[in-house]
Amino acid sequence: MTQMIEIKDKSQCCGCNACVQRCPKQCIAMCEDEEGFLYPEVDEAICIDCGLCENVCPVINQADARIPLQVYAAKNTDEKIRMHSSSGGVFSILAEQTIKQGGVVFGARFDENWEVKHDYTETIDGVSVFRGSKYVQSKTGDTFKQAEQFLKQNRKVLFSGTPCQIVALKRYLKKEYENLLLVDFICHGVPSLGVWRKYLKQVIALTCDKNTVSSHLKLLLSERNALVEGISFRDKRLGWQKYSFSLTLSTTDESGNKNTVSLSESLNENLFMRGFLANLYLRPSCYACPANKGKSGSDITLGDYWGISSLMPDYDDDKGISAISVNTEKGKAVYATLNVDNRSTSYEALCQRNPSLVRACDIPKNRERFFNLWYAIDFKCVIEELTKRSLRGRIYSVVMRAIGAFFGTKGKKIIKKLLGR
Repeated sequence: MTQMIEIKDKSQCCGCNACVQRCPKQCIAMCEDEEGFLYPEVDEAICIDCGLCENVCPVINQADARIPLQVYAAKNTDEKIRMHSSSGGVFSILAEQTIKQGGVVFGARFDENWEVKHDYTETIDGVSVFRGSKYVQSKTGDTFKQAEQFLKQNRKVLFSGTPCQIVALKRYLKKEYENLLLVDFICHGVPSLGVWRKYLKQVIALTCDKNTVSSHLKLLLSERNALVEGISFRDKRLGWQKYSFSLTLSTTDESGNKNTVSLSESLNENLFMRGFLANLYLRPSCYACPANKGKSGSDITLGDYWGISSLMPDYDDDKGISAISVNTEKGKAVYATLNVDNRSTSYEALCQRNPSLVRACDIPKNRERFFNLWYAIDFKCVIEELTKRSLRGRIYSVVMRAIGAFFGTKGKKIIKKLLGR
């Protein structure tokens, strides 16, 4: 018996928007809930119970786990592009090659409000907006429909997104396309749009008050007369492994003089990144990811090869190393044509250093408390309170770093085993 999408358990919806795009009656809309996440709501008066919305759902229709055909550590030989990329800059090579072949590239970009949406480009210059991590869930809009139109015109299409978005696109298309390359990334989980919106508004106000200096972005806040000119979640000025969150905006005073104001904070200092890395405001479905372990169906998976310094110390220059999982024969054929500096590695080594590939994160004990407080209390106070580390935890980190420095990864493993961690 077919039926319409009905979200009774929010962990059973990843917000991919496939049901909205597939609905023949256009009776499904995405609505933001009290946590700042989008969920489908159905106009039952129009719904014809065709069941197409459930057929495309990546949570209802989960695939089997897969092991990749090949695994590499890799980096773009163009240093400029690599420095403007989150990891090794391999996505840019894939994207540029697709466009040179007359194709179209889909990816996630900031919109005019510094929220994240999916879009496409047909030019090499247009690829730049898709570079870099954006730690907010993107709105896919009509991009599944657009991709299908290009595919039917026999255009090459590279579609990049989270693993659940890739599954959703595959379900939406209903058939395999030889001219489609699916690229996902190792996903830690997607934070709340509502939380990002509140954080951004607050941090802009605080940054304007501090009156510091720097460079580039675009969101108008009339009460402060501030124009955002650039945001980077993964600024590499301090290195790839100690990346920073950076925000640049311009302000105009009463005399019409323009000033440039900037904020740059390490991942441990930045409030939004601290909450994100503590898993405080990830989407409920991320704690039970329906698309990890290779279940997305992507041809190639990209990510950061964290811990590469312990595996290949001579290869790591702290400018960014990509982790590449080649998952299909199509992906293997495409990857073989790329001009990249790469080294072969094992899937086991990659999973050990990047567990998000195969394991969803745990729901933190403070998640419910965060969402009970986030509207009523200052964002800074909530994050500092809920991500505060105990003295014991801080001592443990210092000791483990020292052990790692002297005895390497094996020494750390032995100590963790003895401590039962």
